[in-house]
Amino acid sequence: MMALVEARNVSVQFGASARAVHALQSVSMQVHAGERIALVGANGCGKSTLLRLLHGLQRPTSGSVQRDAASRQAMLFQRPHLLRLSVINNVALGMWLRGTPWNHTRERALESLRGVGLEDLAQRPAHKLSGGQQQRVALARAWALAPQVLLLDEPTASLDPHAKREVESLLANMASQQPDMTLIFASHNLGQVKRMASRVLYLEQGRVLADLPVADFFGGALQQDCYRQAQLFVKGELV
Repeated sequence: MMALVEARNVSVQFGASARAVHALQSVSMQVHAGERIALVGANGCGKSTLLRLLHGLQRPTSGSVQRDAASRQAMLFQRPHLLRLSVINNVALGMWLRGTPWNHTRERALESLRGVGLEDLAQRPAHKLSGGQQQRVALARAWALAPQVLLLDEPTASLDPHAKREVESLLANMASQQPDMTLIFASHNLGQVKRMASRVLYLEQGRVLADLPVADFFGGALQQDCYRQAQLFVKGELV
């Protein structure tokens, strides 16, 4: 099966060589349609850098990233970037920037807002919404683009438990409507990873130390010596 995105021996380095930060080191991976990939690991392990690399926001220092030119991608950040516009115009603007004529964006924007339960707030200033509502606006904006690959960087980290489950439910609903859509998300919430992922990548100091189906990641596979660090992370014992 042809990969939607493929990273080949990719490294990302920030700063001069004497004080360089190696955000990613020799990472290789393929992403295929319909996968639900969770990136896990401690703060600073390289999850966000890998997401930005896969989305094209970060260039590799070495190695290469290839993407299917026909596939559409969208990315949702931990703290959504919303403009001081109405909710509906924040959603419509994303489509307009992708080339949709402005007068054709409103219907699709309303449909996306309806999907996240915010149609009644379409004319409200987006920056005055609660954190959970703002994240739903960002989801609607991404969903309006009909992405084949949706990347999410800790999408529920700053939300309360109710809002977290609400966003998870919306993502599950989106995935059910478009079964071949691929999700790649970073998360510290291992319960969320169990609920949402089909595959888990464990990163440490910029390296991928485990790349396993979710059942194996939380099952017997981590008992193998080669996955010792991932096992300690899952148990909460990683120093």
